[in-house]
Amino acid sequence: MTTVSSSEVLIDCQSVWKVFGDNAPAAIKAISERGLTKTAVLQEFNCVVGVSEASLQVRRGEIFCIMGLSGSGKSTLIRLLNRLIMPSLGKVIVKGRDIATLNAAELRQMRARHIGMVFQSVALLPHRTVLENAAFGLEVQGIPAAERNRTAEKALAKVGLSDWLKRYPGELSGGMQQRVGLARAIASDPEIILMDEPFSALDPLIRRQLQDEFRQLTKDLGKSAVFITHDLDEAIRIGDRIAIMKDGLIIQVGTAEEIILNPADPYVAQFVAGISRLHLVKAHSVMIPVAEFQRSSPNIDILSLLRTNPEADIDELITLTMMSDRDAVAVVDDDAIVGIVTTRGLLRSVSDGHTAELAPA
Repeated sequence: MTTVSSSEVLIDCQSVWKVFGDNAPAAIKAISERGLTKTAVLQEFNCVVGVSEASLQVRRGEIFCIMGLSGSGKSTLIRLLNRLIMPSLGKVIVKGRDIATLNAAELRQMRARHIGMVFQSVALLPHRTVLENAAFGLEVQGIPAAERNRTAEKALAKVGLSDWLKRYPGELSGGMQQRVGLARAIASDPEIILMDEPFSALDPLIRRQLQDEFRQLTKDLGKSAVFITHDLDEAIRIGDRIAIMKDGLIIQVGTAEEIILNPADPYVAQFVAGISRLHLVKAHSVMIPVAEFQRSSPNIDILSLLRTNPEADIDELITLTMMSDRDAVAVVDDDAIVGIVTTRGLLRSVSDGHTAELAPA
């Protein structure tokens, strides 16, 4: 998955907590000082822990996936990002502003101009046409009808629904309804799109198609996105970086490659054990230094090796190794050999994925 080079941070969560219940401050203190579990907090304080000390940053142009099972806190966290709920502690900074300090008018402006959101239940208005649904957010902003319809029509064209403008939601498939929801979100040209499990109720084939379309559209438009999912395959397919949550905690943040190669704990290792490494792990992660290779194989001239680039995946490396009469492939960057992928290293990178399956839950 391609990483994002921009360092501009659009969303900055700083030690954010969300604990539901009247005794939230005491519960947070007990968690911090005594390490209480969610179950213990519920029993002792009658509070539900949604998010525990979550810190993350979302950069411009990045698709950031938050992944976790039911009850992990992922949907609570995304609702904190546009202040659908207030944090119990910590700060959510969006475009340099602490959104907890915004008044009602400022918050409406922030949501209208900078943050679009698409839920699993797309909540289209059944008595309005596709065009009217896509234009609804602009209507709320007071944009004149002719202007908002032109803008909504362009947004619908981007999601492939130009021929459905006068249809009603009841005439659309589930996937098409989600496209209308996405068009509604991008019609106001927000910098950030929040997606809360938007494709989870769809058939697998339609789901994969929408995943690819969403990623391509987001990149083409230069948007940043936070995408919630319970499916690691979906997170890997869509995300530039992934945060894995459990019991309100962010266990690990990284690219798919980083998480698969270096899981933070047995819980993460169990998640990634069944994920194919063929197209995720790259040459730069499995190569060894040139000097180390020359010490172990002094009779092999590295200039005679087949060459590839640092982003070549395991599948490509296997193909090159089979084509070569040597047990190694040179990795080249800017016309210089920066490392060597050996057959042993290649086998280890694949076998580690299987041994991870033995890790305890």
